[in-house]
Amino acid sequence: MAGRKRNSAEDIVRKLRRADELTAAGKTQEEIAGELEVSAATLYNWRRQYGGMDTDAAKELKELREQNSRLKRLLADAELEKDALREVARGKFLDPAAKRRAVDMLVTTMRLSKRLACRAVGLPRSTYARIPIAQTPADPDAGLRATLRTYAREHPLHGFRRAWAHLRHDQGVPVNKKKVHRLWKEEGLQVRIYHPRKRAGVSSTPQVEADAPKVVWALDFQFDSTVDGRAIKICSMIDEHTRLSLMNIVERSITAQRLTEELDKAFALWGGPPLVLRMDNGPEFISHVLQQFCGDRIGICYIPPGTPWNNGHIESFNNRLRKECLNRNHWTSLLEARVVIDDFKDDHNHRHRHSSLGYLTPSEYAARCTHTHQPVDGCEID
Repeated sequence: MAGRKRNSAEDIVRKLRRADELTAAGKTQEEIAGELEVSAATLYNWRRQYGGMDTDAAKELKELREQNSRLKRLLADAELEKDALREVARGKFLDPAAKRRAVDMLVTTMRLSKRLACRAVGLPRSTYARIPIAQTPADPDAGLRATLRTYAREHPLHGFRRAWAHLRHDQGVPVNKKKVHRLWKEEGLQVRIYHPRKRAGVSSTPQVEADAPKVVWALDFQFDSTVDGRAIKICSMIDEHTRLSLMNIVERSITAQRLTEELDKAFALWGGPPLVLRMDNGPEFISHVLQQFCGDRIGICYIPPGTPWNNGHIESFNNRLRKECLNRNHWTSLLEARVVIDDFKDDHNHRHRHSSLGYLTPSEYAARCTHTHQPVDGCEID
């Protein structure tokens, strides 16, 4: 008598997806179990353990979880607001102007009475009712405020220090810098804008044309999510000449160290490293870990920031992966995403025919290809 067949987690996920297709075709559970060569009880236990469900159920579960997440955030925000109001009521944490704004917010947003709102923020009702002098014609700084507004309108990129210098040196107004700063903030004028500088990797080799296999391998990341809203990060790598998909990493997060470990495995699986790795300026790609890993044995070619068309082969592959796989599935688990994406990349290598390869599959073309790399004059890659 033959022993019991053990199915791996990947096989179970594939069979559950096949069961969903057969259910949609109108087959009974007994017929489905017979075709999958398992018992109905085993199929039930698999569904309960691995969370297999149809697309409609996955969509409904995702919507319910998103709704539940929003309700939790609303409840947390409400509790936080109550705690904040209690803290504010204990002492002088806010100036009168800020307390007035807090009272206005409570009255308009939470429909509280002015009496209760003033009591909550610790502001006397008489103070709330009194019009601030800065909002009356008797404001002694009205002219200075108007001058600052005019200066900010004419010089939108200047800050309060430039405005103070203009008043002090150009107009001869003996005004204190701190006062200018206070009025500048009260008027809500231009504040300093920080423009972070985008880091760009330093290529160790010039641009190389993929005129043969194992010359240029292109890498890129893309993202998706499971039905519970948690992110999935996917790393793909292809040979630009043969279009072979060479690596599949599907994780919640991918560090530079994990990337180098998978690259090492890919090099061993495909018979050694390429001459060049082409990639964008993502943090994992420009990290010292990857640069030390490549060292002098593999060239690194970074595309200019903001120019994905310079890495067109992997972008095209990711676009097809997005449209034909990611957008058509709702992942109930990370394992399911890993299995299905791996199957898609295997199908890409062995069954997807490319017009640019003479309508051969990447594996067929790679087996027949006899091209060799022809170095360009002045290129250090040979």
